[in-house]
Amino acid sequence: MSKASARTPRSGTARDVARSVKHRARIEVGGGTSLTMLVLACHPEDTTGVDLASGALVRVRVTWPADHGPDLVPFDVVETQLAEEPERDDLAQPEAVTASGLPRHRGTLHGRRVRHLLHQLAAPVEEHVLGFPGTSAPYWEFRGFRPSLALLVPSKGPVLFRRVGDRTVWVRFGWGRSDNWLPVEDPRAERALDVARRDRLQGKDLASALGFKPHYVVAVVTTPRDGHCYKTVRALLPRS
Repeated sequence: MSKASARTPRSGTARDVARSVKHRARIEVGGGTSLTMLVLACHPEDTTGVDLASGALVRVRVTWPADHGPDLVPFDVVETQLAEEPERDDLAQPEAVTASGLPRHRGTLHGRRVRHLLHQLAAPVEEHVLGFPGTSAPYWEFRGFRPSLALLVPSKGPVLFRRVGDRTVWVRFGWGRSDNWLPVEDPRAERALDVARRDRLQGKDLASALGFKPHYVVAVVTTPRDGHCYKTVRALLPRS
């Protein structure tokens, strides 16, 4: 195991850690605060998860070493220390904060508590995913009033596919009355297509390739890329 890995030796279990977390009415994100979170997705831009103290969704920016990329997976429980200046001023990502150092891995959590937590966090159906139409918007249009992160329950699909032209991975799913096509930044989803040797997966074939039946879609707004922020899918998740 790499010395830089977030998966450091731990005492106890994730269930013990989760039980020991003191409940708060609101998430505490002051400088130097320690957060215990349930990971939903891990990406070089940030680690997306649930603050177990408040039940709020949060995005934690982690500076991963150049020789060791993000190694956390959904339902890992981690402890992370926020930087003295958490940098909470990004209007496109109001849930984002900056960590100091790597998260400490404390185990993996499944079961009733996770099912209940995710059910409570599922976004109510709206006209547009993440509050705006299309797949992107100029950075200057964001004002910090709409979420940059959502846990969605598709009404149809999802269908995972690789586009013919650029070979990028996308997912198509229904949400309410909308039909959504979003790029995917989830290595597990990409591996599912590779393992199945297919360019399109849905239903039982998708569940078999992933190893679970996808129930949730984790959708986020990215950091600016050429002046625009894009909607993307960071993870497909089971119920728990």
